[in-house]
Amino acid sequence: MAKFGELEAAIMRSVWAGSEPMRVRDVAEDLQRERDIAFNTVQTVMDILYRKGWLKRAKEGRAYRYWAAASQEDYATKLVEEALESAPDQAAVLSRLITQLPEEELSGLRAALNDAKRREGMT
Repeated sequence: MAKFGELEAAIMRSVWAGSEPMRVRDVAEDLQRERDIAFNTVQTVMDILYRKGWLKRAKEGRAYRYWAAASQEDYATKLVEEALESAPDQAAVLSRLITQLPEEELSGLRAALNDAKRREGMT
């Protein structure tokens, strides 16, 4: 899985932040708050993301409404999984990653690990 390009990532962040399916115009207006970008450029990249399977869409009048096919967490998980697959010592990579997490993230990780243990009947 290829990492998103800069514009793809910006579009996906906008879509993920939306509370409902978004028109290209909605995304373009969101992106234009921080950069000068043409509607057609956003439309083209959203179509590419649709063809890649990252966006879903439905026709509404003459326009499409788009929504994410997977969550931002799913995307990040796939990136981490790929990175781990290329590591000779996955435990060492995870250990190093964990030591860099802020305390509040570590607390969430501990809770998730405890939940996983309970589901597997380990505690």
